[in-house]
This record gives sequence, C-alpha cells and structure tokens, in this order.
Amino acid sequence: MIIRRYLDPMSEINAIRRQINDVFGDLAAEVLPRADWAPAMRLLDHGDHFLLLAHLVGIEPDELDVQVTADTISLSGQRPELELPEGAKLLYDDVRYGHFQRVINLPEPIQNSQVAAQFEQGVLTLTLPKVVEAQTKVVKISLGKPTLEASQADGEPTEA
Repeated sequence: MIIRRYLDPMSEINAIRRQINDVFGDLAAEVLPRADWAPAMRLLDHGDHFLLLAHLVGIEPDELDVQVTADTISLSGQRPELELPEGAKLLYDDVRYGHFQRVINLPEPIQNSQVAAQFEQGVLTLTLPKVVEAQTKVVKISLGKPTLEASQADGEPTEA
C-alpha cells in the first residue's frame, strides 16, 4: 500500500511567506497577496460553452468578487470563521476560513460580456459561452470549361 501525502499549494505558499517574513519582516506581507484557502472548482466543456462550478459553502454572494476576461476567470472573497456557541468546545474543524483567491485559465476564449451566473446552495455556476469563430463560406470550384453564367458574371463575353 502506497501512502501519498496531499500537498496543499496554499500551505506551501504560506510556508514560503513565513520564511520570507523571517528574513525581511513585514515587507513580504505587502508584496505577496494573502490567501488562506482555495475553493474546489470544476470546469466542464459543453461544446459551445464552458461550465465552471465553484464550491463556496458558507460564503454570501455579496462577499464574492468575480472577474471575467476572454481567457481567465478570477474569484476572490472571504469565508468568515463561525462563532462557537457559548459553552461549546471545538474538537475538530476541517473547514478553511479567511480570504481566498483563485484564477482559472480557460482553454479557449469566451464571450465575457455574455457570461451567466447562478449561486445556489453554496455552489457558484458560471455559464461561459465560447467565442463563435467567423463561419467560413464554402464555395464550389468548377475545374471544367467556364460556363456562360460564370463568364457573364465576370463581364467577359464567351462563346457557347
């Protein structure tokens, strides 16, 4: 049986931040953006559009900042830590709290002015329509003698 340690990228970044803070003091806090956790996301390709699902349980919609460009989606916000009821003792807490920021690079450009958003039961769903490429016009090419119609369209007289 192989045991693999799950590496949380944010914990690695926070470890680097702590090391830099030890060397340079609080200067690093101003340079490196703070992110305490990152929400789970799923990106689906539906042919003519992408569907992005972000699991943001415990976050109010007005606490989210969603920015969309033609090729990236940026989500940021904050999950407040829940207060314990009086007399309660916390034994285990697997939920991450604090600020988060996530940037997703899209594999194809989207029409960012037509993005639709829905937020239900802690799941943000973004419908991202892909850019419609200019349709190429198919023209049939005749390899035989020019016909009367084709040569009259060019303005040249032909013999039949």
